Amino acid sequence: MVQPRKYTPQEIESKWQKRWEETGLYRTVEDPSRPKHYALTMLPYTSGDLHIGHWYAMAPSDAKARYMRMKGYNTFFPVGFDAFGLPAENAAIQRGIHPRTWTLDNVARMRGQLRSMGAMWAWDREAITCLPEYYKWTQWFFLKFFEKGLACKKRSPVDFCPHCNTTLAREQVWGDDRHCERCGTPVIKKDLDQWFFRITDYAEELLQGLETIEWPERVKTMQRNWIGRSEGARVVFRSEAGDAIEVFTTRPDTLWGATFMVLAPEHPLVDKLTDAAHRATVEEYRLQASRQSEIERLSTEKEKTGVFIGAYAVNPVNDARIPIWIADYVMMGYGTGAIMAVPAHDERDFQFALKFGLPIVPVIDRTDGLAKSVVFPRTVRDMGALGEALRAAGITCDLAPVGDLGEGLFVTLHGNEQIDRYIALVRQALVPGNWNEIVGARFAFIFDDGVRLFDSVASGEEILARCKALYPPVSGFRTTMEALYAVPFYRDVLYHAEPGTMINSGPFTGTPGDRAKAEVIAWLEEQGIGKAEVNYRLRDWLISRQRYWGAPIPIIYCDACGVVPVPYEDLPVLLPDDAEFMPTGESPLKYHQGFLHTTCPRCGGPAQRETDTMDTFMCSSWYHYAYVSPYYEGDVPFDPEKGRYWLPVDQYTGGIEHATMHLMYTRFFTKAMRDLGLVDFDEPMRRLFTQGIILGEDNEKMSKSRGNVVNPDDYVSTLGADSVRAFLMFIGPWDLGGSWSSTGIEGVHRFIQRIWTVIVEPREKAVDGAPTEDEIAALRRLTHQTIARATADIEAFKFNTMLAALMAFNNALLKAKDTAVYGTAAWDEAVHALVLMIAPIMPHLAEELWEHLGGAYSVHDQAWPVSDPELAADEVVTLVVQVNGKVRARLEVPAGIDAEKARTMALAHENVARFVADKRIVKQVYVPDKLLNIVVR
Repeated sequence: MVQPRKYTPQEIESKWQKRWEETGLYRTVEDPSRPKHYALTMLPYTSGDLHIGHWYAMAPSDAKARYMRMKGYNTFFPVGFDAFGLPAENAAIQRGIHPRTWTLDNVARMRGQLRSMGAMWAWDREAITCLPEYYKWTQWFFLKFFEKGLACKKRSPVDFCPHCNTTLAREQVWGDDRHCERCGTPVIKKDLDQWFFRITDYAEELLQGLETIEWPERVKTMQRNWIGRSEGARVVFRSEAGDAIEVFTTRPDTLWGATFMVLAPEHPLVDKLTDAAHRATVEEYRLQASRQSEIERLSTEKEKTGVFIGAYAVNPVNDARIPIWIADYVMMGYGTGAIMAVPAHDERDFQFALKFGLPIVPVIDRTDGLAKSVVFPRTVRDMGALGEALRAAGITCDLAPVGDLGEGLFVTLHGNEQIDRYIALVRQALVPGNWNEIVGARFAFIFDDGVRLFDSVASGEEILARCKALYPPVSGFRTTMEALYAVPFYRDVLYHAEPGTMINSGPFTGTPGDRAKAEVIAWLEEQGIGKAEVNYRLRDWLISRQRYWGAPIPIIYCDACGVVPVPYEDLPVLLPDDAEFMPTGESPLKYHQGFLHTTCPRCGGPAQRETDTMDTFMCSSWYHYAYVSPYYEGDVPFDPEKGRYWLPVDQYTGGIEHATMHLMYTRFFTKAMRDLGLVDFDEPMRRLFTQGIILGEDNEKMSKSRGNVVNPDDYVSTLGADSVRAFLMFIGPWDLGGSWSSTGIEGVHRFIQRIWTVIVEPREKAVDGAPTEDEIAALRRLTHQTIARATADIEAFKFNTMLAALMAFNNALLKAKDTAVYGTAAWDEAVHALVLMIAPIMPHLAEELWEHLGGAYSVHDQAWPVSDPELAADEVVTLVVQVNGKVRARLEVPAGIDAEKARTMALAHENVARFVADKRIVKQVYVPDKLLNIVVR
């Protein structure tokens, strides 16, 4: 074949894609003699078209996989399709066709688009999750988890999308307005019997395992927060009727400050404990709470609401009688669904107590010693004299109006010594029949007959009664703390959440904060009223879906035998082709008589099948295992021998939006599989890289409504797949994303054409004479510097800077082509290195150019070039010279110059000499080839 003189991407890319397929270049072979590398990018959902976002996720992943292949690894880069789920079913409903037809048509179309990308897909290991041969094993996993006690059915309030008519996992409810991630419809609550996986059994393992994997710290942080580990104590309160009410608290040191309890409206004890007088109010409140979203209920900005149920509990540490309330900010799904309220040390409880007039008692001392007081007008004999006395004692005070009462003193105190001195001075100045209070580090009321500490509910009631008698306007307040809160100056010291020394806490008063928690927990355990516990925010994984297009849950219900798992030999439980899958809010399978009615595998009697299907995340939690031997026909989901060779995944790539869903679920799956004896490792993917998002040309997220969606097929047909691939890798750091640019991709296309010009097109003129040694050395230096730069960049997924280095290298070769170095061994080394370095990014172009250079097929089987550090070393470097840390000169010096010679050259420089003159050099710091800092005095 005559090599075309012009770059024709359509012809070249078609040629090489056909050749790769014919020769089986990317066919998977297990080769124990070679190190393996399992590269994986998140499998695409069968949405209908491969959009530019798919390309942005996949093309760089392919480039890294190709690089690893050239590094000598037996590289596995499989592909498949996530084919079950709501979008396919909804799209099929809209078009009046079967979801299977819609899905498989999309698979066929997307296959062609994926092939046009020129990626090294292992098509011989393709897996499609909606095929019975695949979901047989998804059902197999369910049965294994069921046997192990990891699958359970329980009635639970769940998030439900009324548009999709299905339940949603917590992770599938998005935004402050709580909308369905798929369709945007506001989500409601609904009680249903649901199947769950006990992912919570692995909460601690999931948390600790994050320390062993090379994943982005941001993803690890998101998972840590989602798991939400907290240490504390489980404490048993009891109602006056004797009912145990368990609470989990991270602050057992504040138990003596618990002045009321709050139950979730859904708590099972609410019905039993509510008395007749309060029942109607309680039921109305529960109804209102059920209409709110979890985010609305937990919002710190929302006004606190709640109702008293007419019952009391006993605080187990001090036998105090405390009222029981219900409030929507307590959730049944968090902790135990009941909290002990400590309003002096929790902002939410504080606001609730203020609103409803509930007692507030401080039990933890402030660590900063801050206290405040306001001396009200006419409460002391001489306000001016008191102010002078306070200032003389070093106490801060300011004279300012107190509302419309006149001027008073606003006093700020620090530490017990100032507080004691202040009390003494106020007692001397106090007018009989008045009082003064101190709040913060000490809560004390100074009356003319003595000082009363506010250190208990009883003392607070006594103090408030006395104040009301002395000053009737105080009668409008229900608690002492409510009266204090009416003074704005006090508000920042009335409660605090920081740990500190325990006060007003019976036998533990005076216990330092660093010992308080542990000592209280030990005492609770001795008393038999509590125990140490670790709690997690993580909730069990809801897998039930009331829709058709998913893997049927392999469970049978028999009146005689109960819940019966489908025998393994009867798998797969097939989806019926003729089901009426229009959404009703219940599973369509419930109304398919042929599917619903069956016989019990235990007793042979009449029975019914489970009609829910599984969450599509089930399929994607194990797909990387399926790839090693798709649709395996053995007794386990994949060939054990192939699994031992390929697994686990070495490098995974995908979007960070999957941090708390897919990436959490697949980790859980792997740990459960380990415990089932299927694998001998703990984590599914050793390394993870999360790419950013490709935006539209207007720098906005692509959407049909904005009209900024980019169809990659349009550019592949005109500029070629290599141009699309290279541009996507050039627009910016891959983890940060970037914006599409129609002019930008044309610039990258011109770069490709310049590579073609360097290697294929003849040079414009011949040059007489031989190149100098310096010219040869300069070209080899640049070649090996570029190899070093490209290698470091592709290792770190820095494709944009790698391409920038290749562009600079190619520009240098364009200039060198018309010099005497053309045709030399150094030239050949340079162009061969260039082709090898572009191969991961522009696989078709590299293949064509490699053939042109006479290289053996295929370029993708060649070794990655290796940089020689000696050849790459610069002969001259720029040395920055500082005097006392300030830059005074930049010198061109021989590479490798030693410290003494560098100092001599620096001191000979006029500007350096000026700043060193008449001073003594006491030290010098030398960073070879980079920096010399001369320290003088």
